[in-house]
Amino acid sequence: MTVLVVIPARLAAVRLPRKPLRELAGAPLALRVWQRVAAMGVADRVVIATEAEEVALAMRRGGAECVLTRAAHASGTDRVAEVAARPPYRGFDVIVNVQGDEPFLDAAAVRGAVAEIARGRPLGTAAVPAPASALDEPGIVKVVCADDGRALYFSRAPIPYLRDAADRPSRDPLVRQHLGVYAYTPSALAAWVALPPHPLELSERLEQLRPLAAGVAMGVARVDEAPVMGGIDTESDLARANLLWSGARADATLLPGVDA
Repeated sequence: MTVLVVIPARLAAVRLPRKPLRELAGAPLALRVWQRVAAMGVADRVVIATEAEEVALAMRRGGAECVLTRAAHASGTDRVAEVAARPPYRGFDVIVNVQGDEPFLDAAAVRGAVAEIARGRPLGTAAVPAPASALDEPGIVKVVCADDGRALYFSRAPIPYLRDAADRPSRDPLVRQHLGVYAYTPSALAAWVALPPHPLELSERLEQLRPLAAGVAMGVARVDEAPVMGGIDTESDLARANLLWSGARADATLLPGVDA
């Protein structure tokens, strides 16, 4: 299968202003994500999608392919869909959305999401086992899966909920943290963005609930280990990422092929 990865990089972020251009180890954050994904060897083409000419210029100076998209998109998936519908990017078997603030994302998560499409799912994503302490963190998105690996529900709330303490041994292995990657068939991506926003999506602020509520199957690949850090949303996240970067660079298995 041919794979196109699109990295949405919106300049107008709220919690971390000018997020795509903020520096991670001396380079723009979105460029670090592009480098990370390009080094995985998963994609046939990797492109950054932004609404800002300033971001596009910075990405191209760093050697990345970058396209300008409309500013009014409500979600990263909408931005990815615009790119995938353009003539230069048509014809790929799988479209992958990697969040533009995930420079430590593991290649196993991307491969796993793509593998869900290869299995015949219209949508794919990935998750890792998480400690029970993650249940009380609304910033950590949890997913509950069916026996066949399909997502049943995503939530910022503590799911699966533990009603009786005696059931903890059977509940705790089911706690999974969602990772910031989606894979789509072209038709499933087009169908996703054609759907109206769903009340569940608006309530949780989780865009993946839109196709799930419409009955579209989303396979969840199980990844054994979480990345050293998830998405970068705040100033403190960015400071921590800069501290982690040098340590991650020392281990080529974590960030292979990425320049220091």
